[in-house]
Amino acid sequence: MNVKQIAEFVKIEHTLFSLPFVLIGYFLAIEQIGADVGIDLLWILIAAVGARGLAMTLNRIIDRDIDAANPRTEGRHLASGTMKMQTAWILSAVFLLMLLVSAGLLNEVALMMAWLPVVAFVAYPYMKRFTWACHFWLGLCLGLAPAGAWVAVTADVHGWAVITDSSLWAPTILPISLGVALWIAAFDINYARMDVESDREQGIHSFPSKFGEVATTRTTIQLSLLWFACFAFSDPMEGIWFLAASLIMAIANVYVVLRMKSFVDFQTTLFRVSMLTGWVLLGSLLLGFAVDVPVSS
Repeated sequence: MNVKQIAEFVKIEHTLFSLPFVLIGYFLAIEQIGADVGIDLLWILIAAVGARGLAMTLNRIIDRDIDAANPRTEGRHLASGTMKMQTAWILSAVFLLMLLVSAGLLNEVALMMAWLPVVAFVAYPYMKRFTWACHFWLGLCLGLAPAGAWVAVTADVHGWAVITDSSLWAPTILPISLGVALWIAAFDINYARMDVESDREQGIHSFPSKFGEVATTRTTIQLSLLWFACFAFSDPMEGIWFLAASLIMAIANVYVVLRMKSFVDFQTTLFRVSMLTGWVLLGSLLLGFAVDVPVSS
């Protein structure tokens, strides 16, 4: 198996969803403790790629039978038999090592907490077999991205207090991680619209298959308002540019959802706008730091 096939298997382009929020967590952390960009950014990025690859590989392994029964996903590597299970497990081990070794090179807190997303990744594929809340669990998995980067940096200064002392994380990284979780949940709820019939046939619990189109659209709008509120009411350190970008992207996401009419819209427009969201927010955060225009607290 070559690099291209591995990239297709783990959908490496989906890393673009989590990567900007990893960087947001990182830059918030160094701003908070007054540090400079250093080698720790490299280890954090490697850990993020490892975590993303592990999550996707585990999902493909655990869901291979479900994928095989779904016309949209039957061509995936494990479902179609174009990749051996042994290869998939080896890839899982490699990605896990990337995550753990990189975390260990950061600090003890990062290494110990790195197991938290691993547990979340293993649990996610099973959630859809029992509850429509699986979309929110996926949101939790992605919400750990900025939190993980923030912990990895701030633990160098505060040690385990970054976990035990809520005054360190509640005003800054908690609303960001919660906002990411709600944003991803909204995206995944809409993405699940493509598989409504297959989900109902297989007994898969998704929000659209249980509650229907109208409720899905309404809930997406509500979640978009909530994730905007999380970003808007985060620490003033994020600045007015971050607030403005959050509002613009929330409106853009809602607009796209209301305008979607076909599977093509799900796979192109929604995906692109959702991917763009994180990068716009990252850019606005860095712009705010550069011009130093905080939100009045």
